[in-house]
Amino acid sequence: MATLSPHAQRLIVGTTPRMESCVSLIGMAGAGKTTIGCALARRLHWAHLDTDRLLEAYWGCALQELVDGLGLKEFLRAEEKLVSELWLWRTVISTGGSVIYGPAAIRRLKSLGAVVYLHVSVATVCARVKGGQGRGLARRPGRSLEQLYEEREPLYRAAADYVLNVEDCDLDTATARLCEWLEKNPPRPLTPLR
Repeated sequence: MATLSPHAQRLIVGTTPRMESCVSLIGMAGAGKTTIGCALARRLHWAHLDTDRLLEAYWGCALQELVDGLGLKEFLRAEEKLVSELWLWRTVISTGGSVIYGPAAIRRLKSLGAVVYLHVSVATVCARVKGGQGRGLARRPGRSLEQLYEEREPLYRAAADYVLNVEDCDLDTATARLCEWLEKNPPRPLTPLR
């Protein structure tokens, strides 16, 4: 590790940064990634990052405007680029549901720590999202939520280190189950940024 200047050392609490792995939450819109992510971050005393809000901050507009303005293909590229450049420690990362389409983004999230798929049924997604209008949902025109779910489900499972079924559990139960899994599965060493 490079030696930090005295000025840089003063900016860090303690003498060295706490280079602990992150936890990334993936899954469909309506699965609870942001809600559970915030609760988990509070419980762990970590930071929380919502990549949809990061995209909005970076581009200076609402997510739906971004999807509409860029078009699906360019939106997915923009999301992949931004997520693939993250470099964080001790952060719970709540991702947008479409992050799964960006291989570089998924590689980056996996290099930062555990990737957890928050699984809910297609019926729950449809009930919570109610068609997805105005949510910035990245899907091809004419594609139903059910079709989007069927397309993404195997991708989420393939990327996940852990699948947490949050279908029938409240926020406290979901957070407790996730913490229990994290305790049993210590974080792997961070992968250097490339």
